[in-house]
Amino acid sequence: VHTVRIPAYDQFDGTVDKIVQEHKGQNVFVVLFGTEVPNTGKSWCPDCVDADPFIHKYFEEKAPVDSVLIEVPVGTREEYKGKPNNPYKLHPRIQLKQIPTLIKWTENAETDKRLVEEECTRDNLLSAF
Repeated sequence: VHTVRIPAYDQFDGTVDKIVQEHKGQNVFVVLFGTEVPNTGKSWCPDCVDADPFIHKYFEEKAPVDSVLIEVPVGTREEYKGKPNNPYKLHPRIQLKQIPTLIKWTENAETDKRLVEEECTRDNLLSAF
């Protein structure tokens, strides 16, 4: 599994479009989560901290080897929590409502699949994904 991190919103669309084009016919996943706190290295979001080992274990052990995982931190607690203008909440395709969110990104937005919050900690849901 190839992992790419998109550190800033202004890089999101261009990077995802490029990855989708370069990896046509392969599985592309986008995981959106609360940005890590510098002194702990872990997300400020408790649900994201809970889901992280499950998501990474799935991609290390069970995801098709040609998969791409795009990691997208959505901002600090102050930039995300209670902020309806967070760019990922406003993004026409993502319309982020909760984190973590794992999206199986397809060529057509209508066929995207997603797991949200505690669903990301369920091995059976990740495997069915």
